[in-house]
Amino acid sequence: VTRGLPFSSGSTFMTQKLDWIYFRKGCNTCKKAQAFLAGLGWELGEHVINATKERIDGPSALVLAKKHQRLVSIKGKLVNDIDLRKPVVSDDEILHLIMGPTGNLRAPTFRHGKTLVVGYHEAAYKDVLEV
Repeated sequence: VTRGLPFSSGSTFMTQKLDWIYFRKGCNTCKKAQAFLAGLGWELGEHVINATKERIDGPSALVLAKKHQRLVSIKGKLVNDIDLRKPVVSDDEILHLIMGPTGNLRAPTFRHGKTLVVGYHEAAYKDVLEV
């Protein structure tokens, strides 16, 4: 996912990228997230992983989450914003926030800088992407 941001001159663009995206084809929530990102000017690039073909189990998802400083987990309208640098949240609590009913990482999920976002919520996306 890339986004062109103008330099101060207004004519030249630099590219801002989301490092990693995990979407499931056919998922309505994933489609909404993609449409919302596109509406903000973000383009899907080559770092899109199809969650149907490449499943991420609990242990792998926990390792992925712990590589980040911040976890934003969205379930419905509930947004959990967690500072992973503080040992306040247990591994089981992290897994509860990021895993789906099939035992795999929930989609949509994306990484932006040192933040991992799991789920979809417009205001949370705007906050993480600083738009």
